[in-house]
Amino acid sequence: MSGTCIFCRIVARESAADIEYEDEEILAFRDLYPKAPTHILIIPKRHIESVATLTEADLELVGKCFLVARRLGEMKGVATRGYRVNCHCGPEGGQVVYHLHLHFLAGKRGG
Repeated sequence: MSGTCIFCRIVARESAADIEYEDEEILAFRDLYPKAPTHILIIPKRHIESVATLTEADLELVGKCFLVARRLGEMKGVATRGYRVNCHCGPEGGQVVYHLHLHFLAGKRGG
């Protein structure tokens, strides 16, 4: 899928990204168009199009994405103050890149 999906190209190191966290299954990198002082995208390295295409087989991987969000909160020093984790699904839900991703946002209240 790396030829067409920007996030798959980032995973394959064919496109650059400011990486904040990486393990065998998950990659987290700074959003190019941040909506908060800290705006990090958390993605599974395996291509999953969206929440709408999730299966039971994806349960553990998606759970790990949320654990990475918790880890980022700790790493960025915002765990006690708080942060948001958003996920967009489909065109009316605001999804722009069709590779499942979580938005980790911190440093700005609301919005």
